[in-house]
Amino acid sequence: MTQLIDDLPSDWRDGVFLGRLGLPQGPSPVLVRGGRVLDISGFAPTSAEAAAAPGLLDADGEDLGDLEALDLRPAWEHPDRVPQLLSPVDLQCVKASGVTFAVSAVERVIEERARGDAGRADEIRKALAARVGADLRAVRPGSDQARTLKAALIADGLWSQYLEVAIGPDAEIFTKAPLLSSVGWGDEVGVRCDSVWNNPEPEVAVVADPKGRIIGATLGNDVNLRDVEGRSALLLGKAKDNNASAALGPFIRLFDGGFTLDDVRAATVSLEVTGEDGFVLRGESSMSLISRDPEELVGQTIGVHHQYPDGFALYLGTMFAPIEDRDTPGGGFTHKPGDRVRVSSPRLGALTNRVTTCDRARPWTFGVSGLMRNLAGRGLLGAAA
Repeated sequence: MTQLIDDLPSDWRDGVFLGRLGLPQGPSPVLVRGGRVLDISGFAPTSAEAAAAPGLLDADGEDLGDLEALDLRPAWEHPDRVPQLLSPVDLQCVKASGVTFAVSAVERVIEERARGDAGRADEIRKALAARVGADLRAVRPGSDQARTLKAALIADGLWSQYLEVAIGPDAEIFTKAPLLSSVGWGDEVGVRCDSVWNNPEPEVAVVADPKGRIIGATLGNDVNLRDVEGRSALLLGKAKDNNASAALGPFIRLFDGGFTLDDVRAATVSLEVTGEDGFVLRGESSMSLISRDPEELVGQTIGVHHQYPDGFALYLGTMFAPIEDRDTPGGGFTHKPGDRVRVSSPRLGALTNRVTTCDRARPWTFGVSGLMRNLAGRGLLGAAA
């Protein structure tokens, strides 16, 4: 039996968390403080507005009780259960940064050279990893050393568009999901039914307000179709933005005296995939190995060239690109329906989801128009912090 309480950080009663609950009257932003759940829809009717509001840490709201007493369960087990935990973001744009770790940079080059064929990946990996991976780990993106390495790799015929964003001056920043389309803890995540090589991407995601100030962090799964992106980087949208392909949660842990951006920089992220076929995949990575600081990635997302009036969530990238063989030697890893995916970090808790195919996931039908109608019907559109 899966329960939210088992996926909270050990110090959850000491932190302040922003989230969203599906309540009988509709989706509502909630604040978890001192272990109590407060419906703050009167303070701010959306998560986006709450994240931008001064005084959020001390906001008042309707006390819904102790979080543990709400007994929140996965939507895949109890789709009609109320209350239900939702993705902690709503009107924020969901952005993602890619190729921010040396290991994942090598895997992107392998995908490109394999043209999406998992069977060729192992051979290419052996040929590339030692030469490129060792150099990448020691290089600061955009530095003179990076430019020297680029020239050497071009001369060796090893240059790639993925290495450009790995060690060049410009980070890869892309839009992962539309407003209100991300799924939360306990929901199903989707991979396309026509994909035969795909994987979870366990990440930390930061949440920024309209001015680009990072106000907290959460966990994410930036589901990826390796066969699709490997065929062409121009298929990134098809590889990344699909029904139920962006998971965030369980809550946004807000920065306060006990949790800061330095905790994000020092975070360890763990992954566990458990299949109905008995297959188990485990891994662990350290945010200390990221090649670009979270503040730099946020700075490359927002600025004079691009604004986000409702703020944004930003996946910071992953060093995970699972290569363990699941079915056939040299075939690597790919998801199967029913896989349980658990992304965890001690200060953020755990994001648990079950894998399905995009066509079988719950259709995304509640968009911005639906939310506005709901908030208007509840008399909340005039609510402001």
